[in-house]
Amino acid sequence: MDKYKTLHLWMIIPMAIMQFGIFEDYWGDFSDNAWAVHIHYWTGTIWYLYLILQPYYITHGKIESHRTNGIIGMFLAGGVCLTALSMMHRDLANAHNALTMPDRFGPFHPRFFIGVAVVEIVMMPAFGFAVIKSIIHRKRMEDHAWWLISTVFIIMMPALGRGIQNIYIDLHAEAWPHVDIMMPIYYTQTFIIAMVLSAAWKYDKLRHPATLLATAVNIFIFFLEPLGKSEAIQSLLETFIKG
Repeated sequence: MDKYKTLHLWMIIPMAIMQFGIFEDYWGDFSDNAWAVHIHYWTGTIWYLYLILQPYYITHGKIESHRTNGIIGMFLAGGVCLTALSMMHRDLANAHNALTMPDRFGPFHPRFFIGVAVVEIVMMPAFGFAVIKSIIHRKRMEDHAWWLISTVFIIMMPALGRGIQNIYIDLHAEAWPHVDIMMPIYYTQTFIIAMVLSAAWKYDKLRHPATLLATAVNIFIFFLEPLGKSEAIQSLLETFIKG
């Protein structure tokens, strides 16, 4: 238990990183965001806050508060997962718009948005699986905690990826519209995997299934571009995801 005494403080770091990543995209055009975007942003943000609050409660003797908030948190986790999946039609809409309005979208070709949709299909069920595993192992504190901690890294990419991508584009503005938009995604994934492994090393969880899952999901995202180029995948998404 002692090694988790400061876990709530360490969890502030991924929370801050996530907020840094999404800040410009969300707050920069706050009034233009769709209702679904607001709901997803706030459910995700509150989830990160829960993963700061809950370790504090359990390591400071507030057991009943931890249990009560844990029940509420499971409801919240469902919201994070379902609101993300419910917005996937936006990826296809962006793919269509990038095809018909290439001057507006520049280096963001349709394959990029198709690839984003594919990785979200993998990312969000993985998030849900980790949450369910944390419930199953709720009486084994370390397993319960580590499954929940892994969710931070499983769903970090969209927010952090946007932030790093925005910075990269600003730094290479003179190359627009020929900026390599995948390079910042590769930087993002390398950084997230490094965080996963560093956290796992610190808490002696390098071989834990949750660590392997979080690492695997983030490795999968390296294949975003070739996945987006697949005509079979494009056809499948067009069939099942409607605007």
